[in-house]
Amino acid sequence: MKKILFYVLAALLFFSGGCNKISVQGPRPNVIIILTDDQGYHDVGFNGCTDIPTPNLDRLAKSGVIFTNGYVTYAVCGPSRAGLITGRYQDRFGFGRNPLFTPNDPDMGLPLSEETMASALRKAGYRTMAIGKWHLGAYKTLRPLNRGFDEFFGFLTGGHEYFPELLTLKDISEVKSQFAAYKTKLLHNNTRVEEREYLTDAFSREAVHFVERNSGKPFFLYLAYNAPHTPLQATEKYLNRFTQITDKKRRTYAAMVSAVDDGVGLLLEKLDELNLTENTIIFYLSDNGGPTKKNGSNNDPLRAGKSHLYEGGIHVPFAMRWPKVIPAGTVYEKAVISMDIFATVAKYAHAKPKNPLDGVNIVPYLLGKKKGQPHKYLAWRKFDQHQYAVRSGDFKLVNEGNDELYNLADDIGEHNALTDQSKMKSLLKIKDEWLRQMIDPVFLGLKQNKLYNQLHPDRWTDVEHY
Repeated sequence: MKKILFYVLAALLFFSGGCNKISVQGPRPNVIIILTDDQGYHDVGFNGCTDIPTPNLDRLAKSGVIFTNGYVTYAVCGPSRAGLITGRYQDRFGFGRNPLFTPNDPDMGLPLSEETMASALRKAGYRTMAIGKWHLGAYKTLRPLNRGFDEFFGFLTGGHEYFPELLTLKDISEVKSQFAAYKTKLLHNNTRVEEREYLTDAFSREAVHFVERNSGKPFFLYLAYNAPHTPLQATEKYLNRFTQITDKKRRTYAAMVSAVDDGVGLLLEKLDELNLTENTIIFYLSDNGGPTKKNGSNNDPLRAGKSHLYEGGIHVPFAMRWPKVIPAGTVYEKAVISMDIFATVAKYAHAKPKNPLDGVNIVPYLLGKKKGQPHKYLAWRKFDQHQYAVRSGDFKLVNEGNDELYNLADDIGEHNALTDQSKMKSLLKIKDEWLRQMIDPVFLGLKQNKLYNQLHPDRWTDVEHY
């Protein structure tokens, strides 16, 4: 009898992770991803920002883990989001360009071969909602409600006007050019709605309501703010907080970031009120680095910004909170990437992804259960520009015209290129092996807008009225 009891206890310890603080036997965690758009690395308090207070983002980060080397999979919006939502390098499935707004094109967006995080979690019993910017396809089969989300509130294209009085197009049948889609009324599921609030505030409101409605079941909320992406628009409520900033662009940008921070605060308060804080995983990150000249963002101390494979384009503010598991005040220095979010939450949601993931479950690394680097390497490419980058350990090879080698541990700003030919050769070999696994883009992108119009003269005709 004692022998049998021993084996039963051993089995229970094995399946519960032994002394690991993670309880896979307990309630599955809720999951929230808060994604900002074109936010600079330096533009949060926990990364050293002093002119834009972000108390709520700082609270989130400091009560969990701050990733000092947190990356995204691409340096512009669409491909970066494709990598995050699938947990895979987007070049594996041909999403190597920023998609156009083409509501008649079933191939312009996330291929149906790819499973989203929402689909995997919904199969596991989660209630799912996407709020804000989609940018993964406007054709009916590519929209959020057909990609694993039970609910959607937001817009389909790559950007949007923020003031409700500027939303003058009743639906996409009135869109006749790429950027006119910025003026469409918002979608709630498949219905156009009359919004009366500043866009960022509206998205925060809907996020709080979703949590209220689903507090009794596991939920997944993908809160994809378009702030602080252009156009630079903010209400007086937020602008009046930054009268000391004399640069008009920086002041409006600061106001837009502050609006996001307020919304995050409302969401954190609601989680506290509903006693959901302890068992809710929250990830916060930007989709790419800030385009400093366009929106007044600040990527210091990183080099360059959005669209670049230098650190400023792909190295973003990144934090995670799960009070039940991760100690407050954790700082993690090794490289992680947005693809890791899917792999991490799938583990604890008991979800089974359909496709092999490139991301990894990072929680054992954060708790010291696993040592070493979560990734042997991370890689990026810009297909049309013939540019690439690879990071392995502290060393990074980047090519935006010429091969350059940096030791990021000593030179995070990528100022002093190294001449270590052996290390460069090793990283080039990794790059070549990685590229052999990738495919060419399967659709024309934003840079080919004119060509697309020539090849598709029916782009704006017979568009469905929704």
